[in-house]
Amino acid sequence: MKNILLLLSLVFTTTLFAQTGTIRGFVYEKESGEPVMFCNVFLKGTTIGAPTDINGMYNIPKVKQGTYILVATYIGYDTTEVSISLNTGKILTQNLEIIESSIKLNEVKISAERAEMKTEVKAAAIKISKQDLKMIPTIGGEPDLAQYMQIIPGVVFTGDQGGQLYIRGGSPIQNKVLMDGMTIYSPFHSIGLFSVFDTDIIRNTDVYTGGFSAEYGGRVSSIMDIKTIDGNKKEIGGRLSGNTFGSKLFIEGPLSRSGNTSFIFSGKTSYLDKSSDLIYKYPTLYFDKKGLPYSYTDIYGKFSSKGNNGSKVSLFGFNFEDNVNYKGITDLNWDSKGIGSEFVLIPSGSPVLIEGNIAYSSYNTSLEEFNEENDSRIRISGINGFDMGFDFTYFQPKGKIKYGFDVHGFSTNYLTYNSVNQEVTDKQSTSEFSAYVNYQFRTTRWILEPGFRLQRYTLGLSPEPRLGIKYIASERMRFKLSAGLYSQNILSTTSDKDVVSLFTGIISSPEDIPDDKNGDPYKQKFQKARHLISGIEYDVSNAIDFQIEGYIKDFNQLTNINRNMTSNTDDQFIIESGIAKGVDLLLKYKKQKLYIWAVYSLGMITRTDGENTYHPHFDRRHNVNLVTSYKFGRNESWKADIRWNLGSGFPFTQTQGFYENLTFSDGISTDYTNINGELEIEYAELNKGRLPYYHRLDASISKRIKLRNKIEMEINTSITNTYNRENIFYFNRVKGERVNQLPIMPSIGASITF
Repeated sequence: MKNILLLLSLVFTTTLFAQTGTIRGFVYEKESGEPVMFCNVFLKGTTIGAPTDINGMYNIPKVKQGTYILVATYIGYDTTEVSISLNTGKILTQNLEIIESSIKLNEVKISAERAEMKTEVKAAAIKISKQDLKMIPTIGGEPDLAQYMQIIPGVVFTGDQGGQLYIRGGSPIQNKVLMDGMTIYSPFHSIGLFSVFDTDIIRNTDVYTGGFSAEYGGRVSSIMDIKTIDGNKKEIGGRLSGNTFGSKLFIEGPLSRSGNTSFIFSGKTSYLDKSSDLIYKYPTLYFDKKGLPYSYTDIYGKFSSKGNNGSKVSLFGFNFEDNVNYKGITDLNWDSKGIGSEFVLIPSGSPVLIEGNIAYSSYNTSLEEFNEENDSRIRISGINGFDMGFDFTYFQPKGKIKYGFDVHGFSTNYLTYNSVNQEVTDKQSTSEFSAYVNYQFRTTRWILEPGFRLQRYTLGLSPEPRLGIKYIASERMRFKLSAGLYSQNILSTTSDKDVVSLFTGIISSPEDIPDDKNGDPYKQKFQKARHLISGIEYDVSNAIDFQIEGYIKDFNQLTNINRNMTSNTDDQFIIESGIAKGVDLLLKYKKQKLYIWAVYSLGMITRTDGENTYHPHFDRRHNVNLVTSYKFGRNESWKADIRWNLGSGFPFTQTQGFYENLTFSDGISTDYTNINGELEIEYAELNKGRLPYYHRLDASISKRIKLRNKIEMEINTSITNTYNRENIFYFNRVKGERVNQLPIMPSIGASITF
């Protein structure tokens, strides 16, 4: 009897599904042809609908056959409606175009980010749009992703010169940066104010500060996933800008009359090394040079082609270069190059979305150092390899299943000198393979997202379960939780004990590592971590969002450079463990004219190397970021932006005293009564001291001037470190001289958009 009932149930379910169809398609901006993310698409007079994804695609499954009015709505755009007829068992593809509204709204009732909060778990995740990037002070007149990253909850920035981003306890090498599926090994320039990415090419950036789903892997701390635009498919446009920091050219446009192909090109360069010497006259005591010797050049190009059903393919390439030249002291150069392809396939008659990418990239860096006799030595590091991945998304009425695999292979080449001045070389080739599945199930109150990722390294296998949960308590309040296991196979040649290091090499995790504290070999040679994150999202009003998140990252196995080597027989690497934990609060207020972003972060990071427990140099207890953007004047053509950052002092190792070290270079014949020894420093316990608080105020103001139809000029001025706060950069213990971070730095610039 039970078997009969089961059979009848299956027959009934199959018959019910056969009586339905699927509606899918893409939503585009009519003026440019760019896809619209998180646009709301629904059937008029019903509650049936779906938001568009990062590609602008919507998918409404299990719809009964019939005639409907399909509606697309998005803030700032006119509503679009189209009549459709759906037949049983069919997949109807209906693309939509929306037009920017000429009516200004006084209040933003719904945002792409808030819409996504109700359909995705997104714990420890921040979504950054192109509009968001323009709401912070434009240092040098240009908005930049590097500047926005510094205000994200849980992110610590260690300095204006040579500074790095540390995300909830993870060092830079533990943070994976993707651009259209390609790994970018050096996303930020040495001066710390600018990234390699032109703001005009960015469509969307998702930053996962921890607890990310099974879709991502290969890093133990965080993910930054950047998607670039395809380019205007209707007409040529672009932007030309220049200021006292640098200049930029951006062009986009169609390649055919059909409107299905487009291109973008971006080139930007800095001449701060020249302009700072003329304008800012900033003396650096330790390096004994005026000016700021930083320069870079970034070039990016992309070609895109799409089919009538929304399938598309893109080809892109880039070349990023950076230079820091303190004459007679150090000369740092690095370059990053790559070429890749990304595609989206919409198979006819199938509810599956297929995405994929294949890319090749390289990153090479060198540092030439000079001594007092003007002799030099060069440290070098390089990594090059390929990425290939395929993702499949199957849409369901109450969720989706996403699965796929990735293949990654790379080679590293490394040359440096250890603490006993011996040459150290390392050349390796390795490969990684990973496969994952992520299932999302949604009800009225719950979003459940279990997942599993399998990482295969040359050093072993890493099974990594993941879990995300969101409970929608009410229309305004949501609770979220995420957890998972994570691993990675590369490490930085900069130790977590290093305070300032412009040179950062990359190598794969070594097989030759010391045993654990019990004398037993480690079962797995790669690095591992465990994340647990929980939080609350509360919509205070239509314009105010509040979030609070707590996190624990257990870095239970980290490979690090051994900075305590005293001879060539010592281990070159050590195995550490660590804990990062904290609480982040975020308050956002957003209306048409006024935008306020307030963040407070409380965190603590510890590392244990088997003998000592210490706080790494990026352990910052308190961090505050306040951002305000206000539009005013006729047609809101004026915009003022302010950002203030306050951070408690970083740990540092104090000096206990100095002593003379006799090296006995002539052996027993050394006349130790008459020769002078070398000055040595006796250090206190590692990182037991704390530097002074860091704080900096940046401000900018801009004015838009309409010259002709679709041609606009913007004049801007900005001040970095407005009240000239003397934040410490470096202290020469021997000379007793202090070198500060950036001084007050005003700039002025102009841009033309066409």
